[in-house]
Amino acid sequence: MPTRIAALALGGLLLTATSGLARDPLAAIDWLKTAPPVANIPDTLLLEPPVAQSANGPEITVTPLERLLPPVGLVSHVRTGLPITLWQGSPPDRVSDLIREVPVSGLPAMQSLLMTLLLSEARPPFRDADQVLLARLDRLTEIGATDPAQALVQEAGPTATAARFERWFDATLLNGDEDRSCAALTADPYLKQDYTARIFCAARRGDWPTAALMMETAHALDLLDGDQMALLDRFLNPDLYEGMPPLPTPSAPSPLEFRMFEAIGEPMPTRALPRAFASADLRDITGWKAQLEAAERLTRSRAMNPNQLLGLFTERQPAASGGIWDRVAAVQRFDTALATGSAEAIQKTLPALWTAAREAGLEIALADLFAPRLAPVALDGKAARIAWRLRLLSSEYESAAATPPDSSRQSRFLASLAQGQPDADLASSALEKAIARGFAPGAPLPAAQKLLLDQGRLGESILVTMKSFAHAADGNLEATVLSLTAFRQMGLEDTARRAALQLLLLPRG
Repeated sequence: MPTRIAALALGGLLLTATSGLARDPLAAIDWLKTAPPVANIPDTLLLEPPVAQSANGPEITVTPLERLLPPVGLVSHVRTGLPITLWQGSPPDRVSDLIREVPVSGLPAMQSLLMTLLLSEARPPFRDADQVLLARLDRLTEIGATDPAQALVQEAGPTATAARFERWFDATLLNGDEDRSCAALTADPYLKQDYTARIFCAARRGDWPTAALMMETAHALDLLDGDQMALLDRFLNPDLYEGMPPLPTPSAPSPLEFRMFEAIGEPMPTRALPRAFASADLRDITGWKAQLEAAERLTRSRAMNPNQLLGLFTERQPAASGGIWDRVAAVQRFDTALATGSAEAIQKTLPALWTAAREAGLEIALADLFAPRLAPVALDGKAARIAWRLRLLSSEYESAAATPPDSSRQSRFLASLAQGQPDADLASSALEKAIARGFAPGAPLPAAQKLLLDQGRLGESILVTMKSFAHAADGNLEATVLSLTAFRQMGLEDTARRAALQLLLLPRG
């Protein structure tokens, strides 16, 4: 491997002599001339009225002032309705495990509730304050919300601990904002012991001689394996490897490896990578198809605002047909029909939009986008039924209940459910009957949640109920009853109604 310290040092001196060239291996980011990025918070939060903290009456508690750590969150607890003491009564390891593991895939109401929990302003537990914060950051990254993850750790103080810095460094790499974290690492090298990161940051900041010296030191001390050395060598000496075969692609790349492969001209497709990497495809340097696929992935996990998806879908004309191009065409035709206000055009284009939405698992996103504009349009037949379902899946479900498209038993049951009073006499399937039981007046709070609430462990109780609802979505009828009852008793009425409607209206499996 041609790692030549003298050549590298000379190259570094030449590069630092001409400003701007030092950043050629990566896309230039003029970070010194721009304001810090504002977190792209997804518009998918469930903003409930203030939530009950206990099943009993209020009690007076006394807490030493030195134990009241400052709250951390991107959305005020006043907006989310969740108390600032959300996590304080629970064991940090238990809450952290639940945050990382609670299943929400394919459950839009649970995805929105999870996002609300992760971003809501709350004080950390009294013991091991960082444990829950790190779990929140890890789950945000896992669902692809890398912008909020970066903003959350920046609010908490990204250089306070090495663990926080690790999450921040990865988030900035995925968001294309690595100059910020590299500056911090250069100032405080103890934050990260990984030589690859320190070499990358030295080169990123234009200090090529230091980067070359660190690489030679790491090689001499055998601190990096062969694959890492080969990648670093190409990153620092791209001209030496002109025309050479590409490097083997790692099966599970780190964000740093992902960015370095991109820098040497060997970008990795993100479709097979974890969802966090999809945000990298939203940049203008990627093709439109890659941007569309990434936006769909992030929208399905509720990590992306549906309006951003619509902006991408309507950016230009479809380049081909089939697959994602058919969805783009369906959305564009329907959006145009809505803009004209023609009921006939909407009637013709709505079925294709609904088919496209169901194929991609984007029913909730398209409901959020188009339901308000569909409300005043007079439709009939199949289009009227689709429009009503879209409205039931949106935040306008309660107003939609007043205008069912027909008088069928199913429509009447859905309308009663949207109003929070599902008619048990209209319930025919086992699932409908379980939902009606979950909304029955006077239904007692399940014992597990009551115990947690009595101990002031509201956040943990909500996560336990979300886990129970995942079993409900898999067909467990008793879990359906218990989870819906628990959500309502805890004051999460909107969550309960939307979750129940989604069980009936969205396919599973």
